[in-house]
Amino acid sequence: MANQRQDLAHQLSRRLVNDHDLIVVENLKVAHMSRRPKPRPNGKGGFDPNGARAKAGLNRSIADAGWGMLRSMLVYKAEDAGRELIAVDPRHTSTRCASCGHTESENRVSQAIFRCRRCGHRDHADVNAARNILRAGRAQRASARAGSGN
Repeated sequence: MANQRQDLAHQLSRRLVNDHDLIVVENLKVAHMSRRPKPRPNGKGGFDPNGARAKAGLNRSIADAGWGMLRSMLVYKAEDAGRELIAVDPRHTSTRCASCGHTESENRVSQAIFRCRRCGHRDHADVNAARNILRAGRAQRASARAGSGN
């Protein structure tokens, strides 16, 4: 499985770098996302439930997805090919409407469905988030270029 995951990451990163001049990713702190939850002392010498069992499953899923591996491959391949890779702040990318900009947690109806409560825009939640990520990356690039005088 590890070899298959690594092979897929190599193929995907190569395709993205070959096909795009600008690649924008969320600046996810993968190591922080997969930390164990802190114990919750209950004051009686024991501990209250802290969701460690559910968190362990999420941690496995994060590791299985290979996010960190894919990003590191994107970084060195983009640099080698002269492509631009921008990491943007992940806050609100999945709850902000790509159409009107309204941000509300209830916009994300489910894992797959996005429906803006202000303008009614509907989309697949991941597609909506991807549009927000790309917009943020383009804005960050424009700001950097304006600041450098180019």
